Amino acid sequence: MVRAAVLPAVGAPLEITGIELPEPGPGQVRVRLAAAGVCHSDLSLSDGTMRVPVPAVLGHEGAGTVVSVGEGVTQVSPGAGVVLNWAPSCGRCHACSLGEVWLCADALTGAGTVYARRTDGTDLYPGLNVAAFAEETVVPAACVLPVPDGVPLTDAALLGCAVLTGYGAVHHSAKVQPGETVAVFGVGGVGLATLQAARIAGASKIVAVDVSPEKESLARRAGATDYLVASENTAREIRGLTDKQGVDVAVECVGRAVTIRTAWDSTRRGGRTTVVGIGGKDQQVVFNALEIFHWGRTLSGCVYGNSDPAKDLPVLAEHVRAGRLDLGALVTERIALDGIPAAFDNMLAGKGGRALVVF
Repeated sequence: MVRAAVLPAVGAPLEITGIELPEPGPGQVRVRLAAAGVCHSDLSLSDGTMRVPVPAVLGHEGAGTVVSVGEGVTQVSPGAGVVLNWAPSCGRCHACSLGEVWLCADALTGAGTVYARRTDGTDLYPGLNVAAFAEETVVPAACVLPVPDGVPLTDAALLGCAVLTGYGAVHHSAKVQPGETVAVFGVGGVGLATLQAARIAGASKIVAVDVSPEKESLARRAGATDYLVASENTAREIRGLTDKQGVDVAVECVGRAVTIRTAWDSTRRGGRTTVVGIGGKDQQVVFNALEIFHWGRTLSGCVYGNSDPAKDLPVLAEHVRAGRLDLGALVTERIALDGIPAAFDNMLAGKGGRALVVF
């Protein structure tokens, strides 16, 4: 029996309750969580923007210690520190054959498999494969990666989503080059990681944009050279900061039609806009054919930072050890499992960066 945050139905409040977690079967690993980040994607799962089977235990950004392993598991052993990988690649589908493992067709297969039960016998599903909002979880061995040397276990949780996504958006999707100018829309956990990644990439000007003026200090600590409170004049203000040209790259971390459109409008002729935020089907972005031709801009989606976690985690760890990447700067509150519903409310209100559940 372990405590977990259960989503009983789409749109229903989370319930912090005991669940019955089985021992790991063949090819599975049981992990005791050290920490789990509260990501906007968890909120999108709870409100139905993204669909998963319910009832489910949410949480997909986490790290912990291996408790036990099932038959056939050889890559990790009890006592090892691991980062949870919520989107493991199968290595067999068309996307994987192209090296685009972040688009793996089978990445979320595990989310549709019963992994635990409520005390009344009700089946439970693991939100995005790993069910990190629990004291312990059981996951396929493909969903764990060794914690890199020199990264504290609690901080390592952030590598599992926010940092891989933000870093990948800058380095893999937008491919920011030294000296380029960057605008980042949304200063939550992913936005803060994106700002740090832009600084690491050598961007000459980094403009952070958010609806909250209170986030300016967080943004500047992460690497922003300029800060704007979002308004209908944001694109014009960004052009004013860049010799009336617009930025080379805009990264949208919100997932709203108006923000995506503003990010596009903020880039120079020939600029690049990368969309990280996950929006609903009702968020329709409109462009006309003439402006697409005239501006010559590129608009790209970005899944999980277009990252390969197995290859990117060691790179991120080197940045952490060298002091270039500050994982602690992403966290604005450390909470217990019971604090997740309030963390959801703060995200809806646009408050803070990453809330980190510490077990």
